[in-house]
Amino acid sequence: MNNQSNIEDSVSALSFSQDKVHTATLGMGCFWSPEALFGHLPGIIRTRVGYAGGTSTSPTYHQMGDHTETVECDFDPIIISFEEILDVFWSNHNPVNINDYRGRQYRSLLLYHNKLQQVTIQHVIQKRQKLGMGVPETEVSPFCGFTLAEDRHQKYYLKRYPNAMEKLTLLYPVQDDLLSSTLAARLNGLAKGYTNLEHIIKEINQWTMSLSHREMMIDLVKQIRW
Repeated sequence: MNNQSNIEDSVSALSFSQDKVHTATLGMGCFWSPEALFGHLPGIIRTRVGYAGGTSTSPTYHQMGDHTETVECDFDPIIISFEEILDVFWSNHNPVNINDYRGRQYRSLLLYHNKLQQVTIQHVIQKRQKLGMGVPETEVSPFCGFTLAEDRHQKYYLKRYPNAMEKLTLLYPVQDDLLSSTLAARLNGLAKGYTNLEHIIKEINQWTMSLSHREMMIDLVKQIRW
């Protein structure tokens, strides 16, 4: 088996059972930074940016209608809870400063996927009230759909480093697989400055793949020129 096949096998070895994967959909202004912010967190499996929260059909960046820029995060609730995600959400933006800026494009928005998420959102709001933080001016609504944003918006900060993208194609020859990978989420966070290579390597060493595959992935990541 050649080196290319070994590398691709290492990617497939990192997998999660779908019944253990939850999804959070959040709006907190321009979606580039939130994707990097959540992407660097252990427990976040993959991220993507897009348009949600509105009623217009087939939204695009230049014709968004009444939708909002949002980031979707698939996460493992055993590693990071939805409540922890909400704490990161409200600690990293000011709803008052972005609501109604450029219409609904930039909104503080939480779209809950189930009753448990709805209850958790209310619990965290009540917790913040008890701490004297008041009720955040965040729109809370049921999730009713998500339209993936154009390719140029996905992993925006990572794409500013051509050498990183070139190296990652050895792991993910298919672009869609690259952009939906856990590693790309972490490296996008690194490119924005939310984490560092040491933390990423430490986490890779805990991923569910063979030692040889982890070493192969770490060696490739170390070769990236930032």
